[in-house]
Order: sequence, then structure tokens, then C-alpha cells
Amino acid sequence: MAQLQALLFDVDGTLADTERDGHRVAFNRAFADAGLDWEWDEALYGKLLAVTGGKERIRHYLDHFNTGFERPADYDAFVAGLHAAKTAHYTRMLDEGAIPLRPGVERLLQEVRDAGLRLAVATTTTPANVTALLHSTLGSGAEGWFEVIAAGDVAPAKKPAPDIYLWAMEQMNLQPADCLAFEDSDNGVRSVKDAGIRALLVTVNGYTEGQDFDGASLVLDQLGEPSAPARALSPWEAEQVVADLPLLRRLHEQANG
Repeated sequence: MAQLQALLFDVDGTLADTERDGHRVAFNRAFADAGLDWEWDEALYGKLLAVTGGKERIRHYLDHFNTGFERPADYDAFVAGLHAAKTAHYTRMLDEGAIPLRPGVERLLQEVRDAGLRLAVATTTTPANVTALLHSTLGSGAEGWFEVIAAGDVAPAKKPAPDIYLWAMEQMNLQPADCLAFEDSDNGVRSVKDAGIRALLVTVNGYTEGQDFDGASLVLDQLGEPSAPARALSPWEAEQVVADLPLLRRLHEQANG
């Protein structure tokens, strides 16, 4: 049986609850800077989260929610410029300490690093966003905790396509049975499953609770701390658990047994 060698982490909604009060706010600030009257409220942003990737999300908004907007001749550059401005606002918010890690994340990262497991990031967000989050929460150089940061446009297609996980495993010379992935959304679950990774822990957030996580090894409301355990949503409903290394090994063995 394959042994657990590596943990692959999504970022937005998984490492930190970044969407509602982070990315959404940064998008709105970028729109205001550009003189646009667009305002993505919480409900609309929840709908836009069906699409992964910031530039893709802007295009989806114009295709389905703001169809009357007259697109400039240099449409691609326009979208890219808005997204770059949004990233600048978002990283500034992180530098100010506005977005903490979710409960249990730092504890688990320290535990698995001490045990010698390999770590990677597999996300659709930009590399700059990943680095800014890690620096603001774990300190300068924390990106070095991760052997590979698979982010942004390094893979041809974004989640729910499996490309980002396949790319990360290729860089690390790993097989799916060597890995356990962490996600927070149905798009992420589909990406992991289609990459062939069977061991998957989902931590939901306000935008994703209630989505379809069929195929996940375990669904929790957070990773938990010894003094404040997580609540299991599936399959051990209402059980109080802490996502620690023994639990991860157990999930991995069950998924790949």
C-alpha cells in the first residue's frame, strides 16, 4: 500500500477565508479605481465563485450579469488590468493583517513539517496572492515550507479541471496514491478526484457549505484545535475531531486501501 508522502493545499477558502472580505472587497476597490460603477455584493459574489480564476470571473460577470457594458477594443488588456489592480489591493490587505489563517491550519502545517511530510499548494489564485498570504500569516520565507506552489496560469485549465493537481504531482514526482488534498468547494473536489487523488479532506466555509462533496474522505467545518475541535459534517456527522497527522494517515489508508 502506498504511504502518505505529501499534502496538497488549495488556498482561498481552505488556508484562509479569503473570499467575502478579501477578494470581493479588492475587486470592488479595483472597479472604483477604474471609474466603474460595478459593485459585487456578497450574494452576487457567491454566484461568481462558480467560476475559478479572477480574470475568468470578470469575464463571466460581463457575459451573464452585466451584458450591457460596452467592451473596449482592447478587452483582454482591460480585463488583465482590472485583475492586476485587484491583486494589488488584495496583497495590500494581507500586508495589513486583514485576513488570518483558518483555525487549525498553522498547527497542522507545523505538525506535518516536523514529521517530514512534503507540502505543496494547488490553487487557481495568482502566485503573488499565495506569497502575500503566507508572509502575512506565517512570516517571511514561509513559501519555502512548500516544495511546489502550483498557482495561477501554470496549468492550461483551471479548476474544476484537474490540471493544477496533475502539474503539482508531476513537479514532485508523485503519484495520486502518495497524496492527500485539502479543498473547500465542489469545483476543488472535482479537480482532486479527476486528478486521481482519492484522499481528500474538505473544510467548508460560508460560501461552500451545502455544496456537493461526494467523494471526499471527510468534510469538516474547519481543521480544529485541541481546545476547540472541528465539527464533522460527513461522513461522521456531529463528531468532534481535530485534523492531525494520525487522522490524515487514517483517511489516506482508508481511501487507498
